[in-house]
Amino acid sequence: MDKLRALEYFIAAANERSFTGAARLLDVSVPAVARLVGALEQKLGVALFDRTVQGLTLTADGVNYLDACQPLLEQLSAADEALRGGALRPRGTLVLGTSPILSQHSILPALPEFHARYPDIHIDIRNIDRVTAPEASTAEVLVLYGWPKQPGMVHRHLADTRLLICAAPQYWERHGAPQSPRDLQQHQCLLFRDHEGTVIDYWEHERDGHSEAVAVNGWLVSSHRDAILDAVIAGQGVARFTDLSIREPLRRGLLVPVLTDWQTRQSPPINLLYRSNQRRLPRVRLFIEFLTDLFQRLENERTPDLADNLAAEQPHWYRRRHSRASATPTATSKRSLRAEQDA
Repeated sequence: MDKLRALEYFIAAANERSFTGAARLLDVSVPAVARLVGALEQKLGVALFDRTVQGLTLTADGVNYLDACQPLLEQLSAADEALRGGALRPRGTLVLGTSPILSQHSILPALPEFHARYPDIHIDIRNIDRVTAPEASTAEVLVLYGWPKQPGMVHRHLADTRLLICAAPQYWERHGAPQSPRDLQQHQCLLFRDHEGTVIDYWEHERDGHSEAVAVNGWLVSSHRDAILDAVIAGQGVARFTDLSIREPLRRGLLVPVLTDWQTRQSPPINLLYRSNQRRLPRVRLFIEFLTDLFQRLENERTPDLADNLAAEQPHWYRRRHSRASATPTATSKRSLRAEQDA
């Protein structure tokens, strides 16, 4: 048995959660993957996978073996590429995990520039919006919103964002623009549901030391930001988006921001995560440098009225598993206090 190849097939099957996916990734036959992984299990005397009609699931032994073997294989691959790097152009497939809205509106438009520089590096973009997603282990580089924490990964800040309250011009023409955050309660606010299941319906903003927090509502809730974006561009309501994710709709006049003199601490930063040993791979190192330069440029291209923003803070509803952000104890107590002040 070719032990090194068996480990490669095992790791691919674990990450893809199927022999079929591993075979496609490695460009080999499915029986070849299944046969070599089976031989590895027989040699070890343990089952590495539970096999069901839904696919493969790592056993407890399989999880431990993957944790031990994957870094070793990555180090070998990094050593091979580093040795060849002086004589050959950087090559290989870079697996990027990020959310669709970040990919489509911030990263994809700049990828032709990277490809022109490094034509032998292929990019495989996967829909991953949190570091704890099962697919996150398949990515060499993650670009994520928010405040992700993952032991064993290098975490770098890529960019700050500015949350903008936007609607299509025709929506504001029909319904009028709000003069303060409280006025948003009279509008159709289309809402995003995060990966914990919380509907982000509690919007907090500040201006000149005065803060206003409102529980908003509307006819549409979605866990897909692009679905919200499409509906807002179609004139169906109001929503909040990070400025870097709507640069093109803003430029084309498809979206018009309001209340830009109000700022929020809820704007999620954009983060870069990767395993430290993978940075030795030339393709990973070069792509990290490219992303760092890209988001620095995007920040520098902000218009003066959007350049300033409050320091981002992790919201009280973040990862709290509440049905709605407005239902958290912090939000409830703030609304009660405001009601007393208004009375």
